[in-house]
Amino acid sequence: MLRTAEAGPAARPATATGPGNGRRTTGRDVRVPGGGHGPAPRAGRQGPPPQHPRPRTAPPVRSVPPARPTAPGRPQPLAGTPGSGRPLPPPPRRAGEPGPSRSVPSRGQAQPPAADRSRSAQQSPRTDRTAATRTDTARTDTARTDGARTDGAERTDGTDGTRRSAVPRSRSRRSRSRSAVGWWQTPDPRKATATATGLTRAGEDTGQTGPQGPLELLRRRLVGGSAHRRPLTPAQRAARRRRHVKWGVLGGLGALVLLPLLALGIGWVAFSVPTADDAVNNQVATISYADGTDLTRLVPEQGNRTKVTVDQIPVHVREAVLAAEDRSFYSNPGFDFSGILRAVWNQLQGGVGGGSTITQQYVKNALVGDQVSLWRKYKELIVSLKVNQEKSKDEILTDYLNTIYFGRGAYGIQSASQAYFGKDVGRLTVAEGALLAGVIQSPSRWDPAIDPQKAVQRWDFVMDGMVGQGWLAPGDRAAATFPATQQRKAAPGSGSYSDSRGHVVNAVKAELDSLGITDQEMAQDGLRITTTIDPEQQRRAVESAQKTLAGQPDNLRSAVVAIDPRTGGVSAYYGGENGVGLDYARVSKQPGSTFKPFVVLAALSHDPPIGIGTVFDGSEQTGLRNADGADCPRCDLKQAMTISNNVIFTKLAAKVGPENVAAAARAAGITSPLDNPDARLALGNKEVTPLELASAYATIADGGVWHAPHFISKVVTADDRVLYEAPESQGERRFSEQVARNTIEAMLGVVPNDGLGIGRPVAGKTGTVQSRFEGENNDAWFSGFTPDLATAVWIGTDMNSPIRTASGTPVEGKTLPGEVWQTFMKQAVEEEPQTEGFGTYKPIGEPPSDLPPNETPTPTPTSSAPPSPSSESSEVPPPPPTPVAPTTEPQPGSAALPDGEDPLFPGEDGAATPAPGAPPTAQRQDCSITPCG
Repeated sequence: MLRTAEAGPAARPATATGPGNGRRTTGRDVRVPGGGHGPAPRAGRQGPPPQHPRPRTAPPVRSVPPARPTAPGRPQPLAGTPGSGRPLPPPPRRAGEPGPSRSVPSRGQAQPPAADRSRSAQQSPRTDRTAATRTDTARTDTARTDGARTDGAERTDGTDGTRRSAVPRSRSRRSRSRSAVGWWQTPDPRKATATATGLTRAGEDTGQTGPQGPLELLRRRLVGGSAHRRPLTPAQRAARRRRHVKWGVLGGLGALVLLPLLALGIGWVAFSVPTADDAVNNQVATISYADGTDLTRLVPEQGNRTKVTVDQIPVHVREAVLAAEDRSFYSNPGFDFSGILRAVWNQLQGGVGGGSTITQQYVKNALVGDQVSLWRKYKELIVSLKVNQEKSKDEILTDYLNTIYFGRGAYGIQSASQAYFGKDVGRLTVAEGALLAGVIQSPSRWDPAIDPQKAVQRWDFVMDGMVGQGWLAPGDRAAATFPATQQRKAAPGSGSYSDSRGHVVNAVKAELDSLGITDQEMAQDGLRITTTIDPEQQRRAVESAQKTLAGQPDNLRSAVVAIDPRTGGVSAYYGGENGVGLDYARVSKQPGSTFKPFVVLAALSHDPPIGIGTVFDGSEQTGLRNADGADCPRCDLKQAMTISNNVIFTKLAAKVGPENVAAAARAAGITSPLDNPDARLALGNKEVTPLELASAYATIADGGVWHAPHFISKVVTADDRVLYEAPESQGERRFSEQVARNTIEAMLGVVPNDGLGIGRPVAGKTGTVQSRFEGENNDAWFSGFTPDLATAVWIGTDMNSPIRTASGTPVEGKTLPGEVWQTFMKQAVEEEPQTEGFGTYKPIGEPPSDLPPNETPTPTPTSSAPPSPSSESSEVPPPPPTPVAPTTEPQPGSAALPDGEDPLFPGEDGAATPAPGAPPTAQRQDCSITPCG
């Protein structure tokens, strides 16, 4: 409902001069089309006027639609006519008539609310506000303007009350908008929308509230485009996201294509192609002891290389090298993409790189170097591509064979042919070429003079590869035999010793090779290698072996290995006197009874566990015999270990399972294959090396924690790049501490029993391997440890023949090997602080007896009356109980013994007897499942 202003005595209708007749008319008395006078039509409303009478009062302030612009030259409608959009001019005021009492708001002043303006309109003496309404060409704030801001409004000077026409106020385009927003500011989108549509709410502040300054404008431009735009709809936002995803995917695919091409282009320009002479840029390498003193300086032989052409190298020798190193050499582009991916994956996981083609190996040796990194692989890839483009395959293969290191100080195939076979490369046979090709990957380890078994395996691999590629006939392969090589010699001044130090140097080289650092890289980068070898311990080990074997038969060989149980570092290493010959510390031999502690480990880990206080019958059986003085009708495991009873441990291995014994040995540190074990594994019928046995005993000494045995602690290049540093590992627990401590307890009686004490608590075990000849032995061992040092000693021969002392007696574990061990360990621990031993012993099951083997306890005397002080006891110990006779006997050569017929594990009817030294019990025990005790 529209509200109208009430008429009052001071409210007079506004008058105007009508067009054409010169008479004065009121605001309502407007000439209508067709002549005559009639009420003026209401602004903004069409149609006939209402039929009901209207009071002659001033209408409310209403907005008039803006006038539609006309074409140029057409006459403009007169003021006051409908559709003109031009208000009538105000009539002149009479003398003494008061003017409107309102103030004209200044520019920028806020307008009063619409409700207040309505109320003031009802109380105003003026009734001509309709005539005072003007057209707003800016399309904003029309409904909120009043008579004070119209172009045709009257104004009062405020002094004499004289009415006069107000001069229209001239305003700039900026001031026509009530928001008064500058060109540098972004208006509020809400207010801009409301202003444009004319839907401004009553009482809403239309002042300037947009962002201030260019920084806010820039922020809006960055995050959402122009702030003058309307907000995006959900569909528009989804479309924008799809566009972003599409361009992101296209950009990523473009980067995958362009970045490798860019890297390839940069590398192609930056890296040059190497020559064959670049591969022999050698430097002096240094190997030092643990304290930093020099062990040796490796000086490469600069002149030990003779270049040959491709025609001088027989075709079958070239094919042998390809069969060993790169069978797709003539078809690949110079690199192996799968090998590069494997290297990248290994690098990301902290490992070393993957395999390489012959071209990559040549590039790495000649230019790139041994730095284990993705940068080296990238450089190697680029240079390999350039070499493959600039040289033929035959040229690449020839340069490779002229620069590769074959061991024995020989660089190139011609020098290697002379070092191994004493002939030129053109005279090599297929078998000889296959041998040289097989040692390329690791000459320090696969030289036939160092490891004949591995050399044969590599030779077979190459020969079979030639057959598979069609380069060798199967008949020729079947007829081929492994070729014999010349004796290995130490080059003068090369740093490769011909004495016992040579084995230490070779062991260090072999470990470097296992770390991915070859002999050639070591020579070219001038490496500084720090080892774990203690110089004093090394001297004592060598002197102990030399002193003990002095005056003994010349065919005896010896090996000594000492390991720190807390780190796994090898502190002393003696592999024989000939440093360029066979390293006996790495030769596999049967360990004999030194394998019995692993049977105890398996028994203690058995479910249910079999403790070392368990009593067994160790009487000699058919097919199983003990050494002289080792028979024991009733012994617990500790007593059986002390005297090395074979019967008890063979039967115990059958009970717990030979596979479990082998698993316990592997967990302790034995790495040799223990395939198809049987019960005689307890007697050491599988071959191991002295290094492995020392490592396994070190695991027991450290409470069941295994540390990898190693020689190298740090490797640094000539430019101070650290290639390798041994981690300070806490080790890997393989057995519980209680199981390890019980095993140590079982071994504590061996050293005192054999008279090999060193003045410290020490656990040890002898080992003697019997020969096929009656009363003879082939190998003898002694291995033992303190909490700080584990040492294994072996003595034998090259030909696996019987071993005798100078006096003609067979060598046993407690004789020559025991003497070497005792001499070394006494000196090794004399400067070490006294420790508390191996810690507190907490038995698993029944504790062992404190009595020596084959001794029975003296029972406590009893009598009905108290003994008199002067009387002597006439009680004598009862005779020892008669052992239970076995019901079955093992057959010679049997692989395992049946558990159900085990004579050492009595059945339900068997009477249990107490262990020697243990208090007698009145109850019978059920021994059908677990051995009594």
